[in-house]
Amino acid sequence: MPSRIDREARKAELAEAAWRVILRSGVSAVSVRTVAEEAGLAVGSLRHVFPTRTELLVYSAELMMERAYERITNLPREGSTEDHVLAVVKNLVPFTEQTRAEMDVNIALIAEATAVPELKVLRDSAHAQIAAACIWLAAALRGEDPDAPSEAATRSGRRLHALTDGLALHLMHRAESEDLERAAEILEDEIRGIAAGRN
Repeated sequence: MPSRIDREARKAELAEAAWRVILRSGVSAVSVRTVAEEAGLAVGSLRHVFPTRTELLVYSAELMMERAYERITNLPREGSTEDHVLAVVKNLVPFTEQTRAEMDVNIALIAEATAVPELKVLRDSAHAQIAAACIWLAAALRGEDPDAPSEAATRSGRRLHALTDGLALHLMHRAESEDLERAAEILEDEIRGIAAGRN
């Protein structure tokens, strides 16, 4: 068991090194050599864990998705449903350094999907999961059973998803304090509108 734990820790360490390379130099700079250097390891040690660049990139994307999912599902359920939904959605938009770094890396990995088809599968899966989550949240806001959303809740969820994606891209271009405040206000208005049956 300890060797498995050690191997998982090493994989995570290497994925984090790959993220740093992407943030600093772009996804094209990710190679077995550059990531090994970033992690302070010999190339042979990295190849023992990730024999190919593709395996390294795919695991890096999977780990980022897993960590974001864990962060969101572990958000405390405090306050109203509207408060909780806002907290969840704000974790899908780059409001913090952490979520901005995640978005930067995700965009880079998505751009690499043409060359690495395995990343396209992950991209499509992540998109579908976020779309389903937005519909679930919209149904909860409307007081419906989130596991059996109405057509209206489904429309609201799709709109929330589109709004969330759009704001995320806007904030990747510009994220001054006034931009963050305006984005938060837009999300709050949308969430209140869904809860009131307007959106």
